[in-house]
Amino acid sequence: MPNEPADRAHRITVQRRGPLLVEGPVEVELEDGTTVSSDRFRVALCTCRRSRRYPWCDTSHRRKA
Repeated sequence: MPNEPADRAHRITVQRRGPLLVEGPVEVELEDGTTVSSDRFRVALCTCRRSRRYPWCDTSHRRKA
């Protein structure tokens, strides 16, 4: 990521039954090889795959399947 030292640690917070919270900015490489990015200070990555905005969490995991 531009203008960031390579050794800077990024905090990832694991939430039970929720998304991964990642301090941004971030780039995410998807299974098909495409890359999506966000320059927000914190992003929520979906772990349940219910999000309509995958890989970003939209809180769809809160709804019963």
